[in-house]
Amino acid sequence: MGRRFVAQRRKDPYYRAAQAEGLRSRAAYKLEYLADRFPIFRLGDRVLDLGAAPGGWSLVASERVGPQGRVVAVDPRLVEPIPRVAYVRAEVGAPELAIRLGPEPFDVVISDMSPRVSGAYATDHARSVALVLDAWALAQHVLKRGGRWVAKVFDGDLLEDAEARMRPSFARWGRTKPPASREQSSELYLLGLGFRPAPPKEK
Repeated sequence: MGRRFVAQRRKDPYYRAAQAEGLRSRAAYKLEYLADRFPIFRLGDRVLDLGAAPGGWSLVASERVGPQGRVVAVDPRLVEPIPRVAYVRAEVGAPELAIRLGPEPFDVVISDMSPRVSGAYATDHARSVALVLDAWALAQHVLKRGGRWVAKVFDGDLLEDAEARMRPSFARWGRTKPPASREQSSELYLLGLGFRPAPPKEK
């Protein structure tokens, strides 16, 4: 981590606020903004948080769904314990993950996954879209009818085709960029509300 990045982060008001409020990461403010603006969470929801480390989104989701809700955090990195949050250590693209998550569907699937940034924009964009599609492949198996979907992605020329795969499965679809996203960042968030599972294929 370069000195310039560390210096910029320390000056970042969202980073400083997150540290002061115990939110684990500035990304928590992005989800707070999305949840205030869109009907993502309901009390009692079951939420799957993909790419959860260090746990900022899981913490926000847990507070939003209340004591009767449940959050399952998935990440290959360790996540420090959070009340009412179960942790599954796994890669999102792992074929056995859907089985490990169990048969009970989720009301909400959220993903703040990001690739290891190389600095080459085309490469980073392609990796980001690949992560979203991995998350989407899992969501199609675990998201219940009427469910909600939120995923971070880096904008670019591959995004339109990726959205074309996801958009038809929802009653409402949109893009947004929270104020906590850095102005120079290409990240944006995809939102799908009212999940409509594809009909089973005829044999």
